[in-house]
Amino acid sequence: QLQLVESGGGLMQPGGSLRLSCASSGVTLNSYAITWFRQAPGKEREGVLCISKSGGITMFSDSVKGRFTISRDNAKNTVDLQLDRLLPEDTAIYYCAASPYKFCVRSQSEYTNWGQGTQVTVSS
Repeated sequence: QLQLVESGGGLMQPGGSLRLSCASSGVTLNSYAITWFRQAPGKEREGVLCISKSGGITMFSDSVKGRFTISRDNAKNTVDLQLDRLLPEDTAIYYCAASPYKFCVRSQSEYTNWGQGTQVTVSS
């Protein structure tokens, strides 16, 4: 059973950086496409970045272009989201989710496993 656990959230000033990790115990994340989603207060949950089984990256949100990066750490069995040059509008709960498909998909209904989320707050 794949269980995802996010970590690394917190409070950061605008312009700062955070690194989020999505971890799984016992099941290799290489078997899944992993997407980071986020849900800001009062808004719908949106996809941010996805990494496919083969390592291909899909950006679902243009607002993070040039600021966020996604990567796999196979040694730690994690998928990490590096958040740089944070903006107040990046404030949200960040979730990682796993899809059994080879490639990244946008539809949230195709993701079979979700973490509980980690809060990121960007404020001075």
